This record gives sequence, C-alpha cells and structure tokens, in this order.
Amino acid sequence: MPATRFLNSWMRLFFSAMLCAHAMLAAAQTDFPNKPIKMVVGYSAGGPTDVIARLVAQDLSVSLGQAVVVENRVGANGNIATESVATSAPDGYTLIVNTLSHNVNAIMGAGKVKYDPVKDFSPITLAVALPQYLVVGYNSPYKTMAELIAKAKSAPDAVSYGSAGNGGSAHLSAALLATRSQSQMVHVPFKGNAPALTEVIANRVDFMFYPMIGVLEREAQKQVRILAVTTTQRYTDAPQVPTMAESGFPGFEEYVGPVGFLAPAGTPPAVLEKLANSIRTTLNKPDINQRMRQLGGVVIGSSPTEYRTWLREDHARWTQLIRMANVKE
Repeated sequence: MPATRFLNSWMRLFFSAMLCAHAMLAAAQTDFPNKPIKMVVGYSAGGPTDVIARLVAQDLSVSLGQAVVVENRVGANGNIATESVATSAPDGYTLIVNTLSHNVNAIMGAGKVKYDPVKDFSPITLAVALPQYLVVGYNSPYKTMAELIAKAKSAPDAVSYGSAGNGGSAHLSAALLATRSQSQMVHVPFKGNAPALTEVIANRVDFMFYPMIGVLEREAQKQVRILAVTTTQRYTDAPQVPTMAESGFPGFEEYVGPVGFLAPAGTPPAVLEKLANSIRTTLNKPDINQRMRQLGGVVIGSSPTEYRTWLREDHARWTQLIRMANVKE
C-alpha cells in the first residue's frame, strides 16, 4: 500500500509538471515575440541576401513590436551561419536567411557539412525568388539562344561560361543548360559575379547566367545582350526577352535562387505561422514589393508547409543535376 500511495503521488507530480510545462509553452507562443529576434545572414553586408534581410527586418521590428536584428556571420559559403542556427534554441528568436547554398552545400559537401538541410530546420517562408538572365557581350556573335546552342553542340568546349564560383547559381544554371542541350561547355569560375560579367562583356567568356538586378541598364548601355530569362512568363520589365522555355529549355524556372527564412527544427508551429504571416504582410507592402523588384527579386511569401515541400523538391532537383553534370566542389 505505501508503494501504491508513493506511485500515485509521483504520477500526480509528473502530470502536474507536464501541465505546467505545456502552459508555459502555450504562454510563450501566445506572447511571441517578447524579446529581440536575430536574423543570421551567411554573407557580407551589402549583398542581395543581406539587403533583402534588412528590408524585412526593419519592417518586422515595427509590426512585431520587437527589435529584429540582422547578424552577418560570413564564411564557408554560408555554412558557418547555417550550422550555428541549426543548433540554436527552437524558439523563433534565431533564424537563418537561407539561399541556394542551403541545399547545394549539403549535397556537394556531403560528409563535411554539419547540418541536414531538411531535418535540422523548420521552414518559415520562401520570401523571394531570384531569377536570372542569360547574357552575352553586346558585340557577341551570338544573337539568339539557338545560335549559342548550335555553336556549343558543334564541338566539345566550343563555348565557355562564367560564374561566381563552383556550386553557385550561375555555375549550376549553365551546367543544367549543358546537360539539357547535350553539349560540353567550359566553366570559367571567378571570385564573384562582377569579374565574371566583365569578361563576358569583353567577349573573353561567351556567356553567363546573371542575377536580374542592373542587367537592363547594362543592356541599354550596350554592354550586354540578354538572350533569355529563367522566369515562368516573360518578365514584365523586359517583355522582349524570351523565357528559357520559349527558347527550347522548359523547367529552368524551377531552378531559382531562393531567399527564405528558416528556424531550428522543433520551433512551435504557432511561432512559425506568426513569423510567416508577418513576413508575408511586409513583402506585400507596395514600397517593399517595389524595392524587391529593383533588387531583381520576385516576391513569393509561401506558408511554412509550402516552403517545406519546396525545399524537399529543390533538394531533389539539385541532387539530380549535380550528379548528372558531375559538379565538384
């Protein structure tokens, strides 16, 4: 009997503790946020990802009533920042602003990268997609995609393409084009998009996929010629430019560079939803939406569930391409 009374007493204490814990968790979720939120960016200040993060953070600070601070943790192509957030408390107060490298680094650096891009994170929203233009020098002999591909198929290594480095969006997009066109092209990596574009303008490199920001101005200055765009429909700011699908290569619109927001795995769904709804409201404000367009971004604003599905599909897409094209670090 004493043992039974002891067991019953222990069970009452256990369930009381569980109820208290659930009550505290529910209160924390209801009050969220009640302290500053940190957005971690794995790249230097001033780049597109950083600028987008700061635009969102500034508006959220007002709408959420708490400071939202951007922290730049640079190194290893975003890995240092991503790994730090993966092991942070799953409470919604530490987020990673993720890009293409979130999935690609984990694929190309399998066994070296210290995070699982799906299991270690709770998706919040795919905020903005960053399509690309395929550009050649303004005086390039290639005036259409058909001419460029015909030359590439005429002989191995007849055409070269530039990029900001191995595993970046420009490299992988061109590798996808080479795979889809069944041609062999020469990859010329540079330390950044700017020096790569300089060589394309000078016709020392044949083409590259380049973020949309600033390209129309360069075309107006007769520095580049735009052969195609990776959007689903023709881009409203450049209706004369055919899509990759119209150029004979459908599906490129799926291989976009994302700028999204993730929290550590285990973050409460109510917190994720509140963050997603708040970010979506920010993105839909006319002035911020216009600024995103100026940065070459297309506003998405997905739900946490939609972003989880997208990330899984994106991981599968890049895994297949990296293996087929034999892309190495």
